[in-house]
Amino acid sequence: MRVTVLMGGTSSERDVSLASGLRVAGALRAAGHEVRVVDTARGTLTAADEQLMLEGGRVVKTVPPDVQALVRLNRALPGTLDHLADTEVIFLALHGGTGEDGTIQALLDLTGIPYTGSGHLASALAMDKDLAKHLFRAAGVPTADWLMAPATVEEVQGRLGFPVIVKPSKQGSTVGLSLVKDPAELQAAIDEAFRHDDEVMLEAFVPGRELTVGILGGEALPVGEIIPVKELYDYECKYTPGMAQEIFPADLTPEQTAEVQRLAKRAFGALKLGGCARIDFRMTPSGDFFCLEANTLPGMTETSLIPQAAAAAGISFPALCDRIARLAAAGPTPARTST
Repeated sequence: MRVTVLMGGTSSERDVSLASGLRVAGALRAAGHEVRVVDTARGTLTAADEQLMLEGGRVVKTVPPDVQALVRLNRALPGTLDHLADTEVIFLALHGGTGEDGTIQALLDLTGIPYTGSGHLASALAMDKDLAKHLFRAAGVPTADWLMAPATVEEVQGRLGFPVIVKPSKQGSTVGLSLVKDPAELQAAIDEAFRHDDEVMLEAFVPGRELTVGILGGEALPVGEIIPVKELYDYECKYTPGMAQEIFPADLTPEQTAEVQRLAKRAFGALKLGGCARIDFRMTPSGDFFCLEANTLPGMTETSLIPQAAAAAGISFPALCDRIARLAAAGPTPARTST
């Protein structure tokens, strides 16, 4: 197939997106596809551009232009939609911001070209953690109690207790996230989260094990467990080799595995997700599962979780990327909330 990979952009997760996109492009070529790579902040990349961005096996950081998303698409990518005319599938390797919140998806819907991941509505719902948690609960997927800022220390103490997680409501990769144990530090954490979003969530901290379930074409991949070096699985732990131990499959009983996979599929259906997504959970010492969030465009870097889950299922990285592209080409299937 003729595939165009969209990556980069201007979100706080730009560097991760570049690493994902370049790796995906290589895998798709290995699978026999004809691939064009586009940085949505700068334009179509030549083979030489791609090589320059890969220096010594790592992605060189680049600074995107500081302009709004649609203005950027107009100014930096003149004629890009014309260039996509012969594209059979668009592979989205964008993370965060307008690349993952439904904005790009809505624009691509106008082109009629199939793209990977979820549609514009599902993408927006998953990105908005407040709305997503309401939908999780409506579908019978347990999730931790939460409040939306502004909230006083007294309100947090009375309804959630400390410690509490403070995070932007519409961000990914734990950008702007804090674990607040001391009530005196609450406002500073809220202020930090507001630097990254116009809405901030305060969520009851769930102690226990960090688990993740990848969903590929509606089917659950092997469950993974993440054991970070630090107390939280933050941005540094996610994208720095050696900062977290990731175990696939997780050391769970067959019953625990089946239950968390069932809940992941229910969450996937509740948000009307499609293609490939990742659903994250915490498992308490008593064995209860709480859904944290859904990621509609999971990372595809060397340290990312979906490729590791696929490998545990016997799916190579080129085969994974090929399957994701072919799911998009086949068209959307009705979202169902698994029982």
